[in-house]
Amino acid sequence: MRLLPDVDVVILMATALAAKRRPATLGEIVAAADLLQGFIPYPDKLGDALRRLSTTGLVCTAADGYALTPAAEKIVASLPKKAETAERLAALRVGLAAHAPTGESAAIALDDGQLAAAVKAHEASRKSSGQNMAMPKPKADRHFKVEGRWRRAPGTRDRKS
Repeated sequence: MRLLPDVDVVILMATALAAKRRPATLGEIVAAADLLQGFIPYPDKLGDALRRLSTTGLVCTAADGYALTPAAEKIVASLPKKAETAERLAALRVGLAAHAPTGESAAIALDDGQLAAAVKAHEASRKSSGQNMAMPKPKADRHFKVEGRWRRAPGTRDRKS
C-alpha cells in the first residue's frame, strides 16, 4: 500500500461523477470536486492530482475531456452503493492504495492557465443566478408537521393520570 494525498481521492471520485456518460471537461471535474468536499481545490493541487492519476493509469484523456481507465472503473465499481460520501471516499482511498500500476502511462500535461480558467469559470457559475445541476438540492423544511396532533380526534382532551 502506498500513501496518497487527499486530493487524489477527491479528484478521482469527481472524475467518476463527471464522466459517467461522456468524457468530462476540466470545469465539470472542478464542479464535482466542489460538490464532494464543499470547496474547490487549488489549481496547482488539481493539476498535480491529475498528473499523478494519469501516470498511474487511472485517468486518461479522451475526446474533449478526461475519462476513467478500465482499472479505475473497476475500483469505482467496487465502492458501496448506499454509503455516504465520506464512507465512499474512504473506500476509494483503500482501493487506490491497493492499486498497483502495471506500467508507466502518459502524464496529462495541463498548464496553470487552463486550471485557473476552469476554477474561475466554476466560481463564476456558482455566483450566477442559474441553477447548477451538480450542486445538491436544499432539503425541505419540515416545520408544518407537528408530531402527535393529527392523531387526536377534534374535541377530545388529553387525559393525564
